[in-house]
Amino acid sequence: MILRFAVYTLSLTLVACQSGRSPAYSGPIIDPQGVDMARYEVDLGECEAIADQVPVADRAIVGAATGAAIGGVFGAVLGNSRTAARGAGVGAVGGGVKGASSGLNERDRVVHNCLRGRGYRLLN
Repeated sequence: MILRFAVYTLSLTLVACQSGRSPAYSGPIIDPQGVDMARYEVDLGECEAIADQVPVADRAIVGAATGAAIGGVFGAVLGNSRTAARGAGVGAVGGGVKGASSGLNERDRVVHNCLRGRGYRLLN
């Protein structure tokens, strides 16, 4: 049951990764003084397209696999095959979330750096 929960949670994480943004992300905040907002929207779209090159889903998958392996080993050392399966499930979820978070953070940095490079003053 725990392994099934881990797979379900990881699937949701990957779907969120594919959408490009986490639900809590509000986007870059710029100083709008002297900014042509129509041009900003075009630049933002182009910067987000560049940031889509960050392999967020791949990082989540690698993190989940690594977490499952480490969790399974710890579970096996500390208990039996049932404990190993639970450890693998917990490790998969934790590793997947950590990998996805890392990818999303890098994606946000790419967008921010791109906008800075285009002359916008970012406040966040």
